[in-house]
Amino acid sequence: MLITGAARRVGAEVARTLHAAGANILIHYRSSAAAAIALADSLNAIRAHSAAIHAAHLLDPTTPDALVAATLGAFGHLDVLINNASSFYPTPVGSITLPQWDDLVGSNLKAPLFLSQAAAPSLKARRGLIINMVDIHAERPLRGHPVYCAAKAGLVMLTKSLARELGPEIRVNGVAPGPVLWPEGDMPDALKREIIDKTALKRPGSPEDIAGAILFLAAHAPYITGQILAVDGGRSI
Repeated sequence: MLITGAARRVGAEVARTLHAAGANILIHYRSSAAAAIALADSLNAIRAHSAAIHAAHLLDPTTPDALVAATLGAFGHLDVLINNASSFYPTPVGSITLPQWDDLVGSNLKAPLFLSQAAAPSLKARRGLIINMVDIHAERPLRGHPVYCAAKAGLVMLTKSLARELGPEIRVNGVAPGPVLWPEGDMPDALKREIIDKTALKRPGSPEDIAGAILFLAAHAPYITGQILAVDGGRSI
């Protein structure tokens, strides 16, 4: 199994949950080396040789093939690709730059596409699965974030398109989290309360909620493909 952006936050919890279910994990990271090493060490302490790490910039055109090769080299096969890594920051109209466009579209849409393409032969051989981390803001725009929202909207359609292109051997689904972990950096408490108040459950979720949904899609949903599973406490309704 290959998980991008798996060293920290939700990605790390997904790695721990799927590892506990028996998966071997290739932990991709870009700059969080200490966290990636610590996570791999903790997983290998539970089950030897069950976790490996690989550092790479997802916008490097050599990265997709390198990550797939690293996974095959570590474990001999690839069953599941989880496109979790994502850049997120505001880009108000009037201040958007080409580097911001390249970064946000690159991490949220381009990288999942080319990683999926690179992984497809190996996944096909194992009748595997691709899971893309989407966002409620693929359908409900977030003020000040037009580039991020457009990239995630593209990822929704990519998920559905790949499900059609890669079936019947490979399933492709998405998970759309609600308020689970706040973005790193300052966010006003009033805005956090406003977001939570818009959920039906009136409370934030947890990384474990997202990891549980991904485990469901990976292990217990063999007839689900081309779908986006909202794990958002009812925020999307």
